[in-house]
Amino acid sequence: MSTQACCPVEIEITEAPPISSQQETLLDMHSVLNTLNILLGELQFLELELDDWQVLQPSLKSLEQLVNALGDRPTIFAYLQQISDLRAAITANIETALVQYPDKAATPDVQEAVANIQSVFNVVEVRVQQLLAREKAPSAWVEVPIEQLQAQFGQVFQAIEKNSKGRYRILHNIAAQEASDYFLTFDIQTANGRTVLMPPVFEDVMRDLIANARKYTPQGGKIIAGLVQTADHLKFVVEDTGCGIPVEEIPKVVGFGYRAPTFNIAAQWGGGFGLTKAFFCYQALSRTDVDSLGSRSGHSHYD
Repeated sequence: MSTQACCPVEIEITEAPPISSQQETLLDMHSVLNTLNILLGELQFLELELDDWQVLQPSLKSLEQLVNALGDRPTIFAYLQQISDLRAAITANIETALVQYPDKAATPDVQEAVANIQSVFNVVEVRVQQLLAREKAPSAWVEVPIEQLQAQFGQVFQAIEKNSKGRYRILHNIAAQEASDYFLTFDIQTANGRTVLMPPVFEDVMRDLIANARKYTPQGGKIIAGLVQTADHLKFVVEDTGCGIPVEEIPKVVGFGYRAPTFNIAAQWGGGFGLTKAFFCYQALSRTDVDSLGSRSGHSHYD
C-alpha cells in the first residue's frame, strides 16, 4: 500500500502495528459506528428542539449501549440480530415524545429530524444485514450490481447531507455547485458493465475513504472517486481538495486510532481507524493477488 502527498513524494506502507481481537472487531463495525453516531446526533437534536432533555433518554441509552458493545464480538452480533426491535423501540419513544409536545412536533425542524432518523435507520439496517451475511462467509467474494452499489452510496451521501442541517449540499453536477456545496462524483467501470466482484468489506472501505475525504475537505471542495475492475485487477481511488496528511505522518496513519495532527484540528466524530481498516483490507486483497485499494487526495494516494 503506497501513499503520495500533494508534492511528488511516494511512500509505501508495508506494515501496521498489530491489533487485538477487540480492535479487529471494531474495524469490522466501523461502518455501523459511523451511522450510529449520526443517529445519536439526530436524537440529541430532536431533544433540543423539543426542549426536554429526558424525553428521549431511553433511545439514547439504548444506542450508547450498542456503541459500547462494538468491540465485543459475541455481544455486538447478538445486538445486531435484534436491530429491528431496537428501531421499533426508538420509533415508539419518538412517537410518545411527539404526543407530549404537539405544537413543537408540528415544526419543520422536528419533522425533518424524525424523517432523518428513519432514513438513517434504513442505512443501518442495510449495514447490519451485510455484516451478518459477512460473518457467515467472511472470505466470500460476491457480485454486486453497479446500480445497487451506486444507490446505496447515494443513500449515504443523502444521510450525510441531511445531518449537516443545511450547512452544505452534496452535488453531482459541478455546474450546480455553490460556495458551500461539495461536488462529488463516483464512477464505476467493470468488464461486464453490470456488476462488481468484490469482498463485501471492500464496500465499507470505499465508503470510509469517501466519507473521510468529505470530512477533511472544506466546503466548496471536490471529491472524485472511481473504481475500475478487470479480470485480474481491482482498483479504487479517491481524490479530494482537502487539508492533506503531513508527509512525515503518512506511515503512522494506518495505526489503530491514530490521527495525524492535521486531522486533530477538526472536531469530528469517529474512531480514528478508517485508514487502519483500509490498510488491513488491502493486505488481505494483496494475498489473493487482487490489485489495489486506493485513496488519492490533494494529500494522499493508496494503491
